[in-house]
Amino acid sequence: MKQQGFGGVEVAFIYPVNRDPDAQRIAWLSSEWSEKVTYCKEYCEQIGLGCDFTFGTLWPFGGTFVNDQDRTKIFGDPDFKQPLRLSWTHPDTGNVLNHLDRQAFERYARTMGTALKPALSTASTSALFCDSWEVETRRIWTDGFDTEFEQRFGYDLKPYMENIYSDGNEGPRYDYMKLVSDYVITNFYQPYTEACHQLGAISRVQCAGSPTDLISAYSRVDVPETEAMLYDPNFSKIVASAAALGEKPIISSETFTCLYGFPRVHFMEEQTADLKLVADALFANGVNQILWHGMPYNPAGIDTIYFYATVHVGRRGKLLKELPSFNHYLTRVSQIMQKGQAYSQIAVYLPLEDAWIAGEYPPELQMPWSWGEYELRYPQLPAEVKGYHPLWINQEFLQKGEVHNQLLHCGDQIFGALYLDVNYLDHLSLQAILQLARQGLPIYLAKLPQEPGMKKNSAYQKLLQELLALPNVSRNQLHEILYVPPMIKGEDIPDFWCRREQSDYYLFFSHPNSQNVKYPISYGQSFTEKSISRKIQINLNGFNREYELVFEPYQSILLKYDEKGQIIPVDIKFIPEVPRKE
Repeated sequence: MKQQGFGGVEVAFIYPVNRDPDAQRIAWLSSEWSEKVTYCKEYCEQIGLGCDFTFGTLWPFGGTFVNDQDRTKIFGDPDFKQPLRLSWTHPDTGNVLNHLDRQAFERYARTMGTALKPALSTASTSALFCDSWEVETRRIWTDGFDTEFEQRFGYDLKPYMENIYSDGNEGPRYDYMKLVSDYVITNFYQPYTEACHQLGAISRVQCAGSPTDLISAYSRVDVPETEAMLYDPNFSKIVASAAALGEKPIISSETFTCLYGFPRVHFMEEQTADLKLVADALFANGVNQILWHGMPYNPAGIDTIYFYATVHVGRRGKLLKELPSFNHYLTRVSQIMQKGQAYSQIAVYLPLEDAWIAGEYPPELQMPWSWGEYELRYPQLPAEVKGYHPLWINQEFLQKGEVHNQLLHCGDQIFGALYLDVNYLDHLSLQAILQLARQGLPIYLAKLPQEPGMKKNSAYQKLLQELLALPNVSRNQLHEILYVPPMIKGEDIPDFWCRREQSDYYLFFSHPNSQNVKYPISYGQSFTEKSISRKIQINLNGFNREYELVFEPYQSILLKYDEKGQIIPVDIKFIPEVPRKE
């Protein structure tokens, strides 16, 4: 693996080879199991590879040691059980963990932590990985939820729960989702990171798919992680925004999953140029660490053990010849795009309220594993502010933000304006926005929002009118309240990401063919023969510089822009084999 340019491994504990129920295996979480896991970690250290672990068997968290008291619950069905199938203990099934119950998680973490502690006590630090949600979410529930709900919102939720996703229940649905989000963040994601730290590890987490305020959820973990292609690369901008606001330097991606379709279309025929297309789309949406969804463990001399949903990086795969050079490319870009912090000029309010109000996706947008608007798979940043390199922002970080000299400071992020284009806006968000506007922050409202929730705040309209009356708030033209030019000007700007390290800026422009890449990509979608040119102006450090981006076939562009306004191209050239089109 190291010879092929990989930097480490993620050890995922799943079912026996070929799902053989009679396969011999070490007893799950036994002392012998801990010894083998520790040996694996120490061997990785000896040869210079990193080593992460999943914090459980298969996904989501659960197992045969999770009792019925701690299993996940839904409203109205006390006998409901979500079994954890095809785990290490296959054919025995266990319970999926209740992710809304902190004490249940802590009991789970003690069991897993005890078994993993020896491997986590070696010289290097491991990340403990939590995969995307995959917990039954329809009418998700836990003991005491109804009591807490009534105390917070002032009415009984239970009469609405059976039809909570139906038209006419928008108010209760919003309130329900708001409390579910708080429960999941407070009782699962936050204590998960705390448990990782207690074990001497860091948390690497995909909050994708969870019924949460994704920016708040992702900001609670050490390494926010996205996934492609079961999530389109554009989704990564939410993850990267949360990382920027939460001051998390690394944004990782579980990459190349189901590239051409579920579960493994064109298996062992994957083309490096297609993979590069996806990786470049991720880099342009804020990712700066690529984790391959690559292959399961094979004993020495064997390459016949496969895994669904994956590309194959073994000796029999089509990728083998180009792996070292492609991994060198991924490493080079990742290292540069980890410098400093993300740089943005404008914050855009994430339409979370709209998603919670909407309920279910229309049928044409649903997938077998995705049905709810709460997943936020499809929001797009407004095209008119693309050159300002916008980031998403939410209520929590608006409440934490401070305005100095008309600039919004959120951690190490500084924004010149706030952009809102939402149908619904929580009254707490409105209060925070009004407070920032009173301090001088320029704000643009594309439309007038309504208040979500069952019970309305009597002061909402008054607050909204006060906001609209301020001179630094505009509903007409964005340029009325923006005092700086966009960092990038030009026609048809390619997707890009910007990082700032002191007075230097690093700008990654992805090849135009990687823009809006969606699942699944077609075989050979990356094929191109002609160079593409884009003329831009870069406005940074007080200088305005004209520059022509010339994208050669299969190439993206990385520029360093220094304190003197000099534009220095960074060599990231990697030329894959010409792909074959289907």
